[in-house]
Amino acid sequence: MPVPAEARVTPESDARQKALPSWLVVLLATSCGLTVANLYYAQPLLEMLRRAFQLQDSTAGLLITLTQLGYAAGMVFLVPLGDRIENSRLVSVLLTITAVGMAAGSFAPNFTVLLIAALVAGATSVVAQVLVPYAADLAPDELRGAVVGKVMSGLLAGILLSRTVASLLADVAGWRAVYLVSAALMAILALVLRRVLPRRAPTSTASYTELLRSTARLVRVHPRLRRRSFYHACMFAAFSAFWTTISYVLTSAPYNYSQLQVGLFALVGAAGALVAPLAGRLADRGLVHRLTPVTCLLAAAALVWAGLAVHQILALAAAAILLDCAVQCSLIFGQHTIYQLDEDARARITSVYIATFFIGGAIGSQLATLAYHMGTWHTVTLTAAAFPVIAALAWTTDRTHTTTKHQPAGTT
Repeated sequence: MPVPAEARVTPESDARQKALPSWLVVLLATSCGLTVANLYYAQPLLEMLRRAFQLQDSTAGLLITLTQLGYAAGMVFLVPLGDRIENSRLVSVLLTITAVGMAAGSFAPNFTVLLIAALVAGATSVVAQVLVPYAADLAPDELRGAVVGKVMSGLLAGILLSRTVASLLADVAGWRAVYLVSAALMAILALVLRRVLPRRAPTSTASYTELLRSTARLVRVHPRLRRRSFYHACMFAAFSAFWTTISYVLTSAPYNYSQLQVGLFALVGAAGALVAPLAGRLADRGLVHRLTPVTCLLAAAALVWAGLAVHQILALAAAAILLDCAVQCSLIFGQHTIYQLDEDARARITSVYIATFFIGGAIGSQLATLAYHMGTWHTVTLTAAAFPVIAALAWTTDRTHTTTKHQPAGTT
């Protein structure tokens, strides 16, 4: 059952609703970025790891697969605990485990140990998805979109900058330094967040089993959750398709870039993080439904442009920026919508939303890889562009925005 509102509201929490300190928003954004980066550090290091452990290419790729599987498992089994356990305590425990996992990866004597460490660290790196609904809960209603946008800009920056940072650090100090530095950062975050995060009382007293069962029920009773999850799954599929295969283009003629140069190219995507606060303000103005097809068509156009500009690096970079901006807007629009559905189940709703669009990302990556090897870069971009077009077509049948906010009893 949900915790009664009167049992959760305190003078301190009421004060936070009136004014969320800017330093806290910055801390939450930084924490999300540093934590989610753990999922992407290994991507530019695969060739280095393959040589270090004398592996085949396909075997080295298991590191990315297990990290993503761990993250997916964490979304399903750990994020819903954000509604059941006091958040500062949950976050500090998960970050401590992440720090141990990354430290174990740094000192891994063989690839098997590294795989296990990646699985553990990937699962507990879902801290970012506990902190986002936490920020949404603390923010005043009229500023929730802007606050979530700022926190999400930190998360996206972590995703986009992680590959570049890992490349630079590994180039200077070796791949083990990447894992060791991350372990230190996670340990510091665990201590800092445990000390400074405002206490947020649990919103549910349900058992863990009931919590998981109620998560499935949330999908059934909230059509907006299903819609926004589908829209962003399509957008994230396009995003993943582009960034999974762009390295093939950049490492072949006429570019012939090194792995470090590929990592530097990823910096252009960081510009997408800058649009998050704007997207949040647009969401606060009630423009989510109207702008959804705009973001979808912008992403599709950017991908078509990327296909046509394959041999023009500046045009290719501009297409990447437009794609990332569109995807970031879609993410913020979706979160703004789902966080209004049931304030007592935001962590569980987030787990559904994120898990769904990560499935979309996995599908996009796989199809893009197949398209590249079976066709050309043009085949990839057209395949990727089809996903946001599908989302835009689905939007034409969306009537959920005309319904009133629905918070069914017993969703916890």
